[in-house]
Amino acid sequence: MARTLAQFSITADGDGDYTLHLEDDDGETLEFTASEEQLDLIVEAIEEVLDADEDDLLDDDEDEGEDVEE
Repeated sequence: MARTLAQFSITADGDGDYTLHLEDDDGETLEFTASEEQLDLIVEAIEEVLDADEDDLLDDDEDEGEDVEE
C-alpha cells in the first residue's frame, strides 16, 4: 500500500548533488541523493502527469457542456 506524503525538502550538498527528504504521515523519512539532472527529470515527469490530468479534466468539462440531441 502506498504511503501518504506528509512533507518533503531538498537540500544541496555543495558538491553538485542534492538530498531529497520524503516524510510520510507516520513520520518515517526516506532520503535520496540526486543529481541536478535527476531532479530535472523528476520535475518533467510531474509536469507531464499534471498536464495530462488537467487535459483530462478539460475534456470532461467540454463533454459536460455539449448539448445532447434527442
